[in-house]
Amino acid sequence: MRENELIARNVRRFRLERAISLGELARRSGLSKQTLSKIEQGVGNPTVETLSLLGAALDLPARRLLTEWGTPVYVQRHDEGEWAGADHWTERILDETYGSGFVRTLLLRLERTGAPRGTVEPHAPGTLHHVYVITGKVRTGPVNEPVELAAGDFVRFPGDVPHEMTCLTERATLHMVTTLPQVRRIGPVVTRGTASEGGEERD
Repeated sequence: MRENELIARNVRRFRLERAISLGELARRSGLSKQTLSKIEQGVGNPTVETLSLLGAALDLPARRLLTEWGTPVYVQRHDEGEWAGADHWTERILDETYGSGFVRTLLLRLERTGAPRGTVEPHAPGTLHHVYVITGKVRTGPVNEPVELAAGDFVRFPGDVPHEMTCLTERATLHMVTTLPQVRRIGPVVTRGTASEGGEERD
């Protein structure tokens, strides 16, 4: 699938979801209607700056314009993933899916530190973490209800409260899926012949 076709589908999808006309999107993004029309037809060649402007205008991270929606077959080989993170942890994102909600699948590498507890701030309301321990031991879960897990153990817990992610061995590897039930949407009610702020224009 060509990247331009993916961007075209996503720009149009998010624009229509938010009931924004092409003209209104042009006004919000500072891009011309001609440029936006080409992008939605899959014949444009948007730059990183253009995607950033579109993301801001649609009230979403620009990377969502490059993320596949739906359920195509997707394979990531062992030598294709990239690890990123900090000194005591790294993560490798396996997949991201957007639809009526958001799903992120990743591998997480932890290292033991001198701190007695690794506390993580709450994420968006409705966030759930699903954690399967591949190697090592960890203590994780809400700070007032943590559980200790070893290789082969699984836990699901709310991520919208302060929670813990502490490595109890020298190193640990986790398979982690984070889900949010609803991607934020903007959909004003539009009456025939008129359009509220950000609404779809109709003749």
